[in-house]
Amino acid sequence: MSRQVCNIIVSLIFGLVLVTNAWATGPWHATGQNTAGWKFMTPDERIEHQRHMRSLDTYEECKTYQAEHHARMAERARREGVILERKNQSRCEQLRSRGRLN
Repeated sequence: MSRQVCNIIVSLIFGLVLVTNAWATGPWHATGQNTAGWKFMTPDERIEHQRHMRSLDTYEECKTYQAEHHARMAERARREGVILERKNQSRCEQLRSRGRLN
């Protein structure tokens, strides 16, 4: 392999590592796997939920908002004849453990 090809490969790997690290430590993203009631939310509600979660400063604010959100989504699910399951780990706990909440 030529030196130029090796330099390109090393540059690509380095770039991938930087992007991966930025993504891993970047802002929290709401998804169907980590948001209660995801399928009962409109696209606009999903965007607003993610924006709101990112705007929270304290663990207490997060837990309050999360409880309100879960109650709204549980009611929507109930109307559809579905029992909304709780996620295993609280997003608030994860955000606090990452230093994003006081």
